[in-house]
Amino acid sequence: MDELLYERVAAHVEALIARGTLRGGARAPSVRKLARQQRCSVATAVLAYRTLEAKGVFEARPQSGHYVRIAARPPLPEFRATRTLAVFAAPAVSSLVAKVYGAARDPKVVNFGTAVPAAALLPVERLGRIVARLARTELAQHIHYDVPPGNVHLRRQIARRSVEWGCALGEDDFVTTVGAMEALHLALRAVTQPGDVIAVESPTYYGLLQLIESLGLRVVEIPAHPGAGLDLAALEEALAQHRVRAVLAMPNFNNPLGSLMPEANKKELVEMLARREIPLIEDDLYGDLHHQGERPRSAKAFDRDGNVLLCGSVSKTIAPGFRVGWIAPGRHRDRVEALKFAQSVGTPPLLQVAVAELMEAGGYDRHLRGMRAALAAQVQHTRDAIAALFPPGTRVSRPQGGFVLWVELPHGVRALDVHQRALAARISVAPGPIFSARGKFSGYLRLSCGHPWTPELEAAVRTLGQIVEGLAARPLARTA
Repeated sequence: MDELLYERVAAHVEALIARGTLRGGARAPSVRKLARQQRCSVATAVLAYRTLEAKGVFEARPQSGHYVRIAARPPLPEFRATRTLAVFAAPAVSSLVAKVYGAARDPKVVNFGTAVPAAALLPVERLGRIVARLARTELAQHIHYDVPPGNVHLRRQIARRSVEWGCALGEDDFVTTVGAMEALHLALRAVTQPGDVIAVESPTYYGLLQLIESLGLRVVEIPAHPGAGLDLAALEEALAQHRVRAVLAMPNFNNPLGSLMPEANKKELVEMLARREIPLIEDDLYGDLHHQGERPRSAKAFDRDGNVLLCGSVSKTIAPGFRVGWIAPGRHRDRVEALKFAQSVGTPPLLQVAVAELMEAGGYDRHLRGMRAALAAQVQHTRDAIAALFPPGTRVSRPQGGFVLWVELPHGVRALDVHQRALAARISVAPGPIFSARGKFSGYLRLSCGHPWTPELEAAVRTLGQIVEGLAARPLARTA
């Protein structure tokens, strides 16, 4: 009899969801409240909620209660990459990027605009203990300049980790840098001159476009696909048409697509460029943040003659503000070391040692496993919410790693309009045009999923969906 009762209670709750009384993402009544409403025991209410949980109708959040799971629509189709291979100067994206980052500094703004992991996902306490001890007992050893190639302890730890990247590099193969951006800056300066043409993925991270702009370089955009990344056929076509001096790419989890280049494609890319003696600058910032399976190998793993300049940092996994990065510049090592000394003399030694000790200590790989699982869940939560709360015509990427989503808006809706209205509602997003040298992707947004899913984030996604729906009701012409 009791079994029939909890099934009837569960059916009652499902009926409330079907009628829209309880919407996707809403918090369900507490167990005690449900028991009072249905005049049943608390034990019966618990069984009803467990039944709904098992069916995927509810999800339990620790110390928060039960929530109606947002029902995702069927898988959304992914956008088509364009194949326009003309050369363009990098756009002046800095002013719009400044708005995105300016909004991120405001604690009252819900930040989907910048790809920064929440402090709750980082090893803050462990790192704090290490820094405090170093400052108390070893400060005198780390207070002077640390000239290139950088701290040997850190370089040794990075070299050990490179085995997982398929590289097995030695400590002398690395130069430490002030974050991955300095590594990329040094790589570009080592192999190009102002006015040179470089090939980049399209879309690509807007920070790279700012860097390209600052160095006076020109770009040819190579389409990237949501699944396999850089289009190698299009790249080969571009190399035949233009005098390309370098290729800058993110084979592992492109930002903003989250795409992962298959190993066969990485090998083909490295060999294609080696035959032409065109350097490959590989940005592997997100390589450790795969959602499933083993850590993907870097393109550097297929490098046989030092033609790949591999760049990375701990900004997405340990401490964004520490600005500790590295470059394995291959045959360009001497040039990179000289540029590093001229540009910033060295990398802060205390922070290098702190990161090295964290890597060496037990538990770092366990931290990465937990962080990857949390990010994958956050990406899925956000994706489900977009699918449920944005209007028809929306498409969403399916990233295989990292923590950003690339959202195609319904036809006629412009990302800059969404960006402006979202800021007015205290929500920050990254509009698509800043991810292209041509100002393409006017109908796209990038959303960061770096923070644990909360009712506040859900409400912000709902507001974004309402903004997009309002703009879709009076569509404007959209560029390619």
